[in-house]
Amino acid sequence: MKFRSGRAVAQGSEGIRLAMESALTARDRVGVQDFVLLENFTSEAAFIENLRKRFKENLIYTYISSVLVSVNPYKELEIYTKQHMERYRGVNFYEVSPHIYAISDNSYRSMRSERKDQCILISGESGAGKTEASKKILQYYAVTCPTSVRVETVRDRLLQSNPVLEAFGNAKTLRNDNSSRFGKYMDIQFDFRGAPVGGHILNYLLEKSRVVHQNHGERNFHIFYQVIEGGEEDLLRRLGLERNPQSYQYLIKGHCAKVSSINDRNDWRTVHRALSVIDFSDAEIEELLNVVASVLHLGNLQCSSDDDGNATITGENQIRLLSRLLGMPGTVLREALTHKKIIAKGEELISPLNVEQAAYARDALAKAIYGRTFSWLVQKINKSLAHRDSTYSDRNRPNVIGLLDIYGFEVFQHNSFEQFCINYCNEKLQQLFIELTLKSEQEEYEAEGIAWEPVQYFNNKIICDLVEEKHKGIISILDEECLRPGDATDFTFLEKLEETVGKHPHFVTHKLADQKTRKTLAREEFRLLHYAGEVNYNVTGFLDKNNDLLFRNLKEAICESGNGILNQCFQQEELDDKKRPETAATQFKNSLAKLMEILMSKEPSYVRCIKPNDAKQSGRFDEVLIRHQVKYLGLMENLRVRRAGFAYRRKFEIFLQRYKSLCPETWPNWKGRPSDGVATLVRHLGYKPEDHKLGRTKIFIRFPKTLFATEDAFEVLKHTIATKIQAEWRGFHQRQKYQRQRWAAITIQSWWRGGLGRRIAKHRKNAALTIRRFIKGFIYRHKPRCPENEYFLDYVRYSFLMNLKRNLPKNVLDKSWPIAPPALSEASELLRDLNLRNLVQTYCKRITPEWKQQLEQKVVASEVFKDKKDNYPQSVPKLFVSSRIAPNEINAKVLQLIESDKIKYAVAVTKYDRNGYRPRARQLVVTADSAFIVEEAKLKQKIDYTNLNGISVSSLSDGLFVLHVPCEDNKQKGDVVLRSDHVIETLTKLAMEADKVNNININQGSIKFMIRHGKEGIIDFTSGSELIISKAKNGHLSVVAPRLNSR
Repeated sequence: MKFRSGRAVAQGSEGIRLAMESALTARDRVGVQDFVLLENFTSEAAFIENLRKRFKENLIYTYISSVLVSVNPYKELEIYTKQHMERYRGVNFYEVSPHIYAISDNSYRSMRSERKDQCILISGESGAGKTEASKKILQYYAVTCPTSVRVETVRDRLLQSNPVLEAFGNAKTLRNDNSSRFGKYMDIQFDFRGAPVGGHILNYLLEKSRVVHQNHGERNFHIFYQVIEGGEEDLLRRLGLERNPQSYQYLIKGHCAKVSSINDRNDWRTVHRALSVIDFSDAEIEELLNVVASVLHLGNLQCSSDDDGNATITGENQIRLLSRLLGMPGTVLREALTHKKIIAKGEELISPLNVEQAAYARDALAKAIYGRTFSWLVQKINKSLAHRDSTYSDRNRPNVIGLLDIYGFEVFQHNSFEQFCINYCNEKLQQLFIELTLKSEQEEYEAEGIAWEPVQYFNNKIICDLVEEKHKGIISILDEECLRPGDATDFTFLEKLEETVGKHPHFVTHKLADQKTRKTLAREEFRLLHYAGEVNYNVTGFLDKNNDLLFRNLKEAICESGNGILNQCFQQEELDDKKRPETAATQFKNSLAKLMEILMSKEPSYVRCIKPNDAKQSGRFDEVLIRHQVKYLGLMENLRVRRAGFAYRRKFEIFLQRYKSLCPETWPNWKGRPSDGVATLVRHLGYKPEDHKLGRTKIFIRFPKTLFATEDAFEVLKHTIATKIQAEWRGFHQRQKYQRQRWAAITIQSWWRGGLGRRIAKHRKNAALTIRRFIKGFIYRHKPRCPENEYFLDYVRYSFLMNLKRNLPKNVLDKSWPIAPPALSEASELLRDLNLRNLVQTYCKRITPEWKQQLEQKVVASEVFKDKKDNYPQSVPKLFVSSRIAPNEINAKVLQLIESDKIKYAVAVTKYDRNGYRPRARQLVVTADSAFIVEEAKLKQKIDYTNLNGISVSSLSDGLFVLHVPCEDNKQKGDVVLRSDHVIETLTKLAMEADKVNNININQGSIKFMIRHGKEGIIDFTSGSELIISKAKNGHLSVVAPRLNSR
């Protein structure tokens, strides 16, 4: 099936579809979900029409009682998610719509509850979806069963065995891109908890002929293409392979090396990963791939004829490659492929082969190697799946669920030995199916105490006997023809059949047929009338395929192989055994007999898979093809057996629960036994005695129309009932809700009131105690600490500290501080000091070098001028600048004369002459060791700080100051009288540079200064309304300055 992996279900349309499934009234649109409920159950047209209706609605699953019919949709359906698995988990088989998960869960629950082994038989023709169905069953058990570390390992190995077996056992055919070319039976072992703990696989009739030949449009087994397309370059080099399937004779005979729907590269990665999961070592994988590659190289071996007509192998390269891959000498391999060993009367004779015989030997070796390697692969997987828990004895062994994925009935235009074996297998399965179905029906009737009515059906035992009967069956005749001495051919086998079974009613050949039948039968064909219809078999190749001979010397050569896998597949004991090996048909018959024993020991479930069209197109329903499959799957025969008695049966409890609303006596509740309730219900509904029977635990209804009439009545009535139930429920629900809310409200109110009252009482009590302690402490507040006043004292301290926390000074200038109680006065002073230090430290950390210099200058200015100079307060908020004159404002010649002295400060000043006191505009430039009086480009006077005796300034707001220098110095012209608009700044910077801070004199009234040659000058200072500087009549310099601050 082209299901692939399920995705999240679309809730809209899928929900509607599920609703339709659950209601029998949707049958006109989507058909019935159980063919047993078809009114015209004998009509094949009605059967197919019901399939068509459901297929159109993407309902690919339908029941025939407990048999699941599955139609391949050839597209992905969103019905395989984990949510769907949970929906079917542990649910009654008929309570949910038909699904592969329902079959899986029903078998699992039956195994768990009855402790009896189960099996699920999956059949259908190639492309019908058998392999996908078995995968879905395995996935269901992997997800829904209990898990553990061991279980996880087994689960992974069970799931990963599929891609490996598909790679080695599946191939593209005309009907299916992933057709299983072998039959598979898998046992899944479960422990007492229901967890999968092991498994075992049996394989049947691998189509080995596909290794050497494929029909047009078909491919060889997947593994060859996967290795070539997906193998790494290093791997291909070791195997001697090219990345081109066209290079190998065994891969080009079908002319279909590449298929668009198959991704061999991705599939190889999946297979390689799966081999590791199922416990293959790297060495085993390497040996396995060596075998695969050796088969391809065998196909490329070419032989030519020598002068004597004997075969010789051409191409030494192929022999070398095969020798390395098979681990055997090239000479031994060459000899084995071109000669045949014959043992006659104890003597060994070596006979050369001709070209045709050598080609046969080569192909036989390739088929034998691949076929036995496949069997070894299955055994290896079985070892990895084996249940190894020693706590289980034979008596207490794990229960199993078997999965049989086997070929369906095959009818081709050319049917050969393989189709004969496959159809024989299907005859046996049909025989088993009818026997078990009739047996289960009869057992159910007997258990319920209902008379069993014998069912007429076609017993295909006559056909099984025709094929398998000893000495007289077709297989026995085929074996006899293969073993007898003389020139036995396929035509002598056909003649022997005509002699032995020619009168059998289900056998006919061209020679035995009437004139009309001969037109449809070739001379080399015989016809069998199977349960599902007539099939013509061409006897060409029957003997060769049945013999499946491998020349003895080839066996001897392979037994010496250094490949570990081939050593296990071809053992020396086989050469020593003188008994002729069983033929392919006999081996298949014996293994089929064992399979029947296995299936008879288990409770079976059935999945019948149908292919809707040959083009693998979704939505296309080919009625002719489906009618053919319905016939060959025996579905109509199955339905007829199921409907021979009663079409519908349900337990009393389930039937009464669903339909009790149709009878007033049983609605709404029946108090008595369920059987009595059902009897009352069917009397009210008017069931006729011949239409139904009441068993011990179930009701049996003969005709679907009786059930449909009941269901229709229920559909009509249920809307009214639903409305009444909804009204009653809503009323009941609202009353219950109101009562709960009322009780909750009363409870909350009582608890709240009680809690509130207790809290108020507690609060009042605490308040009274606090007040009492506070008053007592206040009374004893001046006494030493004692129990009576400790609370009060602690509270006072706490209050002070909390108040202090809220009102701490924010900066060093803030002198506020809360008044401390007497007990904390010392602590308060310490805290105040600590806080101040902290503020100062914090402030200092934030001071930059520039600001530090500013503060140092301000401090010096404060020490010198505070409370002494009238205009000092106005200078405090103004920052001192580094210089009042920019360097570019000083004449370049002056700068050159000053040379390298760094200018510290420069300011514009007014100089008053010594004679007449005329004002002159000058610049005062302060350097590190001198002060300069500059007039434009002239350096008027240089005063070294060592010669600066002092600085005089008045206490008024004028800007005059006098620089005193020694009169003895001829370089000097006497003391210098200057005025600056920034006198505080100027004098502070000058004094700090000259280190003359202590030499600044602040005078009141007048300042005396020396003029040249010992002559003395006087400056008189008086207060006035404005600044006036002039020469007085007495020859003094008169300065009138306004008073800015009152002292």
